[in-house]
Amino acid sequence: MAEPTPWKVTKTEIVADCKVFRVQQRDSVHGDDGAEASFFAIETADWVNVIARTDDGHLVLVRQFRHGISGPILELPGGMIDAGETPEQAAARELVEETGYEAQRLVLLGGANPNPALFGNRQHTVLAEGCRPTGKVDLDEHEETIVEVVPEAAMPELVRAGKVDHCLVLAAMYWLTLHGP
Repeated sequence: MAEPTPWKVTKTEIVADCKVFRVQQRDSVHGDDGAEASFFAIETADWVNVIARTDDGHLVLVRQFRHGISGPILELPGGMIDAGETPEQAAARELVEETGYEAQRLVLLGGANPNPALFGNRQHTVLAEGCRPTGKVDLDEHEETIVEVVPEAAMPELVRAGKVDHCLVLAAMYWLTLHGP
């Protein structure tokens, strides 16, 4: 299988530090024709999405305000993986922080590139089974979540109706499909 010719990075510079990510300018030279160009990449930690399943076949979701769309969205709990954490550890932490639920079992389903045109990080999907409420939500200072527990069987219709339309959530649900029941 043919591969595209890589670009060789000749210089990198951080042009913006935005707390949760940094923008890097990469001056590059094309390997075939020597063309020069600057490209931009977003550096950030890996992320985790948590498919939180209760013993009675429900999924624990969160509704949050997202500044990118200037509105609320229904999504899976999740967030950034802290330095030194595994995806499973981050999933357990984020699940409790955002929903107040704890899982009895955690299974790493897979990972993917969230948007390789701009991001170099990975999005990991963890299945959290046997989830039960603890009553202890521990949100970050500027975070607000509304927990919604929905039947797992309702997810396809929520997607079709546009009520769940976060691409990373859709990718996570595909990992669940590949995993099986």
